Amino acid sequence: MKILILGAGKMGSFFCDVLSFDHEVAIYDIDAKRMRFTYNCQRLTTVEEIQAFQPELLINAATVKYTLAAFEKVLPYIPKTCIISDIASVKTGLKDFYDKAGFPFVSTHPMFGPTFASLSDLSQQNAIIISEGNYIGKIFFKDLYQKLRLHIFEYTFEEHDETMAYSLSIPFVSTFVFSAVMKPIEAPGTTFKRHEAIARGVLSEDDYLLQEILFNPNTSKQVENIRQQLDELQEIIDHKDAERMKAYLTKIRKNAF
Repeated sequence: MKILILGAGKMGSFFCDVLSFDHEVAIYDIDAKRMRFTYNCQRLTTVEEIQAFQPELLINAATVKYTLAAFEKVLPYIPKTCIISDIASVKTGLKDFYDKAGFPFVSTHPMFGPTFASLSDLSQQNAIIISEGNYIGKIFFKDLYQKLRLHIFEYTFEEHDETMAYSLSIPFVSTFVFSAVMKPIEAPGTTFKRHEAIARGVLSEDDYLLQEILFNPNTSKQVENIRQQLDELQEIIDHKDAERMKAYLTKIRKNAF
């Protein structure tokens, strides 16, 4: 299959490496320097080269902030039969875009990302395939993610956003709160150092990505739940209520184990 990848960042380069030995792959980036370390693929720098390549599948690996803009830039130069796809972790606006674009599409979310996962071993990582997409496109990504040994889930766009509000906003908000009260100390405990490492990983993400995750319409109720739990815990601590603390720990252990 002839595959065009938009964006030569960490994820775009990863997909280029993974796919280039089984497919004819081209990668496009407006910054040619970002393609210096890509190999076994065509490096494209103009939309005219994209038109000449005639891709059958387009994988948009541009950062979340530029996902829609990247699509709009190149769609006039690809065949109407080309399956267009994104790997964005935030799907805001994408369903409406696909409905209007007039191309077969598939949307997925490889949840490993470059921040915490080892790209050489993804067996403990997950990927989501949006059910509202082209059948052939979904089969392509399902086969690819199975080869990468990812655990695959299938959600609608709406279910994806609800799941991300739970699985991303809760740890992100908790990390923000930890970081807001954190101060450097000489001999931090093991648990503190682990939280500190997580905080640095999360806060190294793009500001726009963090913003879009937290601006998910489903995030507010998750943040409210965190606030309620903090209020309950604050009350237990203020009253030094050992019996309530034991009951609280019993309750949260059921969630954790």
